[in-house]
Amino acid sequence: MEKTISQKNFLNNLFSFYDEAFENHHGIFLDPDTSLFPTLETASAQEASIPVGSKCASLAAQVTHVIFYLDVLVKYFLKQEIGKVDWGEIWRTVEKVTPEEWENLKAKLRQTYLRIDKLFHETENWDDEDVVGGAMAIVVHTAYHLGEICQALCTLKK
Repeated sequence: MEKTISQKNFLNNLFSFYDEAFENHHGIFLDPDTSLFPTLETASAQEASIPVGSKCASLAAQVTHVIFYLDVLVKYFLKQEIGKVDWGEIWRTVEKVTPEEWENLKAKLRQTYLRIDKLFHETENWDDEDVVGGAMAIVVHTAYHLGEICQALCTLKK
């Protein structure tokens, strides 16, 4: 017997998890004031430019990667051609940012977040495993990088 969940319940949870990962604490999986945007606001461009260790990326690279993978996952969500993706390029090339670059990077992340939020809310057919999987991957992968960023800030702000 196949079991199903209501689309309304799924979407209510997806939207809450997505919002918590990026913007607003709901008490689902984060401590207060630890969503991505509030966390990034605590970091200066100078801090965002420091690799946390000899084999670790800077916060600027982390944020650039988040934007990049969000763009890739949106293509997956929309069933668009992705092509060959160099997941390592950002880690090899992004490190330091100026204050203006840091602000622009955070603004670009917010624009990407808002574009995906709109896409999620306008999507009518959620009875597709690529759509559901893409949406879940966006939330889970963002939460992973949020954890990386929070740990990096613990080190950088000692």
